[in-house]
Amino acid sequence: MLFSLSGGPKGFSDVVWKVTELVQTSKQAHITFSYDSFDGEEGFPGDLSVTVTYMILKHNILAIRMSATPLTKATPVNLAYHGYWNLGGHDSGTILNHTIHIISHSYTPVDDQLIPTGQFAMVKGTPYDFTTRPRQIGSRIDEVEGGYDINYVIARKIGPLEPHLEKTAVVRDEASGRKMELWTNQPGVQFYTGNMLDSVKGKGGVTYNKYAGLCLETQGFPDAVNHPNNFPSQVVEPGHTYVHVMVFRFTAA
Repeated sequence: MLFSLSGGPKGFSDVVWKVTELVQTSKQAHITFSYDSFDGEEGFPGDLSVTVTYMILKHNILAIRMSATPLTKATPVNLAYHGYWNLGGHDSGTILNHTIHIISHSYTPVDDQLIPTGQFAMVKGTPYDFTTRPRQIGSRIDEVEGGYDINYVIARKIGPLEPHLEKTAVVRDEASGRKMELWTNQPGVQFYTGNMLDSVKGKGGVTYNKYAGLCLETQGFPDAVNHPNNFPSQVVEPGHTYVHVMVFRFTAA
């Protein structure tokens, strides 16, 4: 069995992107990168034109917009942003004392290879329950083998304007008073607690180890191509454009 994690053996994170636009004004700054993926790259069919724009806006907002258009063949597209966050600062230790609220009532369980089973499970009362009330990440992490690495189903309000941005999660660091809020137009969010970080050399020579940062990766459901009856399709037809938007807002009390 072949797995494709993070886009394949290489992934888009290790290719050279081209800067196509750079704008800086008194109110905002944004930069756009583009990459053209060729037919068969990482095992995926068809040519794919991809752009990513990072925007810094007023009110301490970071917005990221990713788009991808298949040019020749239908192909699965499920781009994600794998940035690590530690609101206490990069040298403050772990994120286990951070409080998180994930706006989700269910998640997609995985097998012993961390591959989704195609089913859904309710979070209420389980170690995955950050919905009933916000709580510290470390409060029940020992009940989850290896730490958190699971896709949550975002509680969406279906309406005529969908796909609109839905509030997805709120993270707080009580020690610093910093708060991060997240919105997205995607159906899922992967909550990952840096379980595999091991002696990673970081900013200022600081070493990052397990639980040094958390990821909130908004996304389509992992392995959706193998669960067409249960999961929303991630296959995009030629000429159609996949659009993924996430918005982070930062405040401090």
